[in-house]
Formats: sequence, C-alpha cells, structure tokens
Amino acid sequence: MAKPFRFNLERILDIRTQLEERARMELGKAIAAHHAQEREVQRLRNELAAREASMAQKKDPTPGDFWLWRAYRERLVYDIAQAELKLEKLAQARERCREAAVARSKERKLLDKLKTKKAARHVIEQNIAEQNENDEMASVRYQPPAY
Repeated sequence: MAKPFRFNLERILDIRTQLEERARMELGKAIAAHHAQEREVQRLRNELAAREASMAQKKDPTPGDFWLWRAYRERLVYDIAQAELKLEKLAQARERCREAAVARSKERKLLDKLKTKKAARHVIEQNIAEQNENDEMASVRYQPPAY
C-alpha cells in the first residue's frame, strides 16, 4: 500500500497563500481609492470649467461678482492642486501594493513548484517501491520447472 504524499512545508505554503490574498486585497483597495480620487479631480475640473463658462456668460457683472468669482476660482484651483497631489500619492501607494502583491505571488509560486516537484518525486518513489515489492514477490513464488 502506497503511503500518501505529505508536504512538510504545507503550513508555510498556507501562510504564503494568505499573505498573497491579503496583498491582493490591499491592491484592490489602493486601486479603488485611486479611481475615486481620479473622479474627484475630474469633478473639480468640470466644476471650474462650468463656473468659468457661467461667469463668461454673465452680463454686466458687478465688482462684488468679480471679487466673489476670483475668491471662488482661487479656492477651486487650490482644491484641484490638492486633489492632484493626493492622486499622485495614491498612485505611488498603488504601485507599492502592486509590487508587494507580485512579490507575495512569487513566494507562493516558488513553494507551489517545490510541492509539485516533491509530489512527482513521491509518486515515482512509490512506483519504484511497489515494483520492487512485486519483483521480490515474484522471485519468492517462482519455482523452476522440474525435469
């Protein structure tokens, strides 16, 4: 009876698989945050363009309108700059998460390959042992013909 294959590093493989999954989850969160920030930057740019168009269409603006518009425009430009800065930081974080996920994946795949090789070697060894056992049984049972 062939004994079943047992990989002695199975627990480490499980841990590396969990770490890989965690890194993938972090990457997903980083990608989602980056996309959300991209939408926010686009929203702010659209708001600025719409307000500029609105101000350009206004007939006979008062000095108070100009003052309010200038203050609002400065704040929108500042918000856009801050949002773009945050977007760049999120892009860097996303790349760090991607690199971590790739590294974790490589670590797990390395152990997976080792497990596959050891399982194949185990099968070969078990086949050889079974063949040797069969050969020995055949030798023991063999009786030369009587003349």
